[in-house]
Formats: sequence, structure tokens, C-alpha cells
Amino acid sequence: MDGRHSGTATTRSDLLRLPRPYLLFLGDVGDPAYAKTAFGVRDWASAHCVGECRLDGGRVSLGLPELGPREARMAGARALLIGVANVGGVIPPAWMPMLLDALANGLDLVSGLHTRLASIPALREAAERHGRRLVDVREPPPAIAPANGRRRSGKRLLTVGTDCALGKKYTALALTEALRLRGVDVDFRATGQTGILIAGRGIAMDAVVADFAAGAAERLSPDAAEDHWDVIEGQGSLFHPAYAGVSLALLHGSQPDVVVVCHDPGRGHMLGYPDYPMPSLEDAIGLNLQLGRRTRPAIRCAGISLNTSAMDPASADALIEREGRRLGLPVADPVRGGACFERLVDACLDAGAAGRAG
Repeated sequence: MDGRHSGTATTRSDLLRLPRPYLLFLGDVGDPAYAKTAFGVRDWASAHCVGECRLDGGRVSLGLPELGPREARMAGARALLIGVANVGGVIPPAWMPMLLDALANGLDLVSGLHTRLASIPALREAAERHGRRLVDVREPPPAIAPANGRRRSGKRLLTVGTDCALGKKYTALALTEALRLRGVDVDFRATGQTGILIAGRGIAMDAVVADFAAGAAERLSPDAAEDHWDVIEGQGSLFHPAYAGVSLALLHGSQPDVVVVCHDPGRGHMLGYPDYPMPSLEDAIGLNLQLGRRTRPAIRCAGISLNTSAMDPASADALIEREGRRLGLPVADPVRGGACFERLVDACLDAGAAGRAG
């Protein structure tokens, strides 16, 4: 995440001066699934979190100190981060008093929602009046070119999935951390708003015009030293009826040497699409490799990342072992870690070395 190999041809998001640390805003949400941005930042950038705040009716907590904007500013916070990813990515009227209060008390606003902060007159005027910044991390960089398909130096790993919202970001972050602990020169490449808030840079792929999405993926992961790894956060799924397009663009533009397939074993159908059953892991491996060979003929699948968060440890361990035997691949839950995860890391390095030699 240090950008030593990023050069000047990556993204404008590399130049984001994110005002950290944050006061994490949870709005009035009652379902933790809608606060995934806040949970992700808490889990992977805890040093940048001062506290949390929510509105009446909000039932989600991050376990951080509950602070108002003024208290948070006194505790060192520089911005209120909207940690909610609601349906449509909108800013409802009920949030406005808290957002305006944050600006008045010396905090910038940071958002990864589809609605741009500066598009709301009251926020724009208040920010100008108080000399505060409105930071939208979902704004793609300018002048993205179409993909050229040119093979790039360095090694790349892309997390892919059987569905949305099942652990591609957490897997990529865990693999990045594990590789760094082994002395590997590695960068995490964020492709969604939460990843950008954690890493401080990246490109929100779902905000890029479709014809330029593969080009954005190329720009996100430029040429690097041959022993350098980019671990790229996956988006969506090739099987998703709505979001397969961004997944394919990311697969083609990333040109990954290695993919790790992420899966939630507890899902029977695509999230929010009950008429679409989940694909098998075998189908997910096969389709990603088939389509990935278009721009990276030596692409390999290193293994499987299972989201076993809903399972007890004994059941999770049994499933991981069973699926590993059945598929003949390393299987692990990166959040649980352990020997299984270390074997998955080994397989990623081995697959990357074999792919570059092939």
C-alpha cells in the first residue's frame, strides 16, 4: 500500500489527501449489512478511527466510543466518514443535521456513496462557510483510456467471487498482509469505496463508464518490478445478473497471474436475487480461468476463500477440510487464519511463480 511501484500513471485517487482520523457515522441503520463500510474501516484501518456516532433509531454499533462531532474533533478526528452503504447510495434528509453539525464543528465530510456530497446545496454551502472539505472517494479519475491489453511486468492476484458481498475485499487485505509479513513487496489495489478508504487510494470500478472499466483496471495496477505483487480487490461476480460486467472488465484489465475464488457456503441464491441459484465452486473456477485466459493465458487458481462467519469453529474447520479434499486445492477462511490460510498463501506464491515461468 506504499505505492513504490505505482508511478505517475496510476490514478488521481493515489493523490487523495484523506482527512484522517475519522468519526464513523452509522446513520439510523438497523442492519449491520448496510454499515459494511464502517465495519471494513474499523477492521482494517483501526488506527484511523476515533469513535462512532449514530442517529436515534440506529441499532448498529462498531464497539467504538460514542462521540458527537465536537467531542470527536477534540479527540483528534479530522473528518466524519459516512460508514453506511444504503440502497441507492443516497443521503436521506434525516442525516442532514448531523452532517451539518460535523461541518460546523470543524470536521470534513468523507463519503463513498453514489450521491456526491457537493451535489447537495446545503452541504456545499456549509462546507464553503466553515472552510471544510467534501471528499467523494467514488469519483473516478479523469482521462481513463480504453484497455490496450498489453502485458505488464510484475505479479498480480485478483480475488473473484461466486456472488457479491462475501469476502473479496477481506480476502485481498488478508493476503496482502500475509505476503508483507513474508517479506514480499506487495500493494493492495482497492476497487471499491471501502477499500479506497482503507488504503487511501484506488478506483471505484462501479463508477467508471463501462467502455473504460478494463482500462481503469490496467491503470490501477501498472508495470512493476518482477518480484512485486499487486493484490487486487475483486468486485461482483461473473455469474451475477446485474454486476457481471464490472467483474469481467476487472478480470480482463487486471491480467491476474493468480485468482482466489471467494464463496459463502451458507447462500443458496445470489444476494437479493432469489431466482438465481449460487454457482458451484467448480463452475466459478472454470469460468474465471476461461475468460481470464483472454488477457492472461497462464492464469491459475490458487485456492478458495470461504466466508464461514456464520459457522462455529468446529463446523468451519470440518467444511474447510472437506472442500479442500474435494477440490484438490487449498481452502481457508482468511479471517480465521491458521495453517489452512498459510497453505493458501503458499499456493498463491507458487502459482504466481509458475505462471510467470510458463
